[in-house]
Amino acid sequence: MLGDAELIEGCLSQDTKAQRMLYNKYASTMFGICLRYCKHRAEAEDILQEAFVKIFTHLKTYRNEGSFEGWLKRIVVNTALNYYKSQLKRCFNEVIDERHESLTSSEFVPGNDISAEELLKLINSLADGYRIVFNLYAVEGYSHKEIAAMLNISENTSKSQLSRARGILQEKINAYRKIMINP
Repeated sequence: MLGDAELIEGCLSQDTKAQRMLYNKYASTMFGICLRYCKHRAEAEDILQEAFVKIFTHLKTYRNEGSFEGWLKRIVVNTALNYYKSQLKRCFNEVIDERHESLTSSEFVPGNDISAEELLKLINSLADGYRIVFNLYAVEGYSHKEIAAMLNISENTSKSQLSRARGILQEKINAYRKIMINP
């Protein structure tokens, strides 16, 4: 089997065999990442397809710094996050309107944990850098060293962004809870 450098070179030359081999080499790993960001397999397949279109379109921008797989993962994660964000935007008003209409003060019990749906919405509202680092560290389980390599940032920047993301997220959760207690 060809190495990444040969596959990249073939893909840049529009060699469909090299494109197929590159896809086959990484698709299952990248699909696993996609599945973490959506509820349905079909959505994950759409994200994977969109990510590989971006990968092949932007392959010429890969600078051979860091691991190629890390570069691929970054594109897949960003594509998945953008997909998730677009889905939230589309459904956001409907969900909020329905929830607001159905929620009365007697239905809300202070002290209940925030729902997973609301938490995901709050995470998604973080600035891109914070959200990506938070997701890679807290959800995906990457180390700061791995995140730094994937995103071409320093480990300290990764740690700082995670800390800031946690702080902002805590503020958002507290604000959300206040709104729910005193609508």
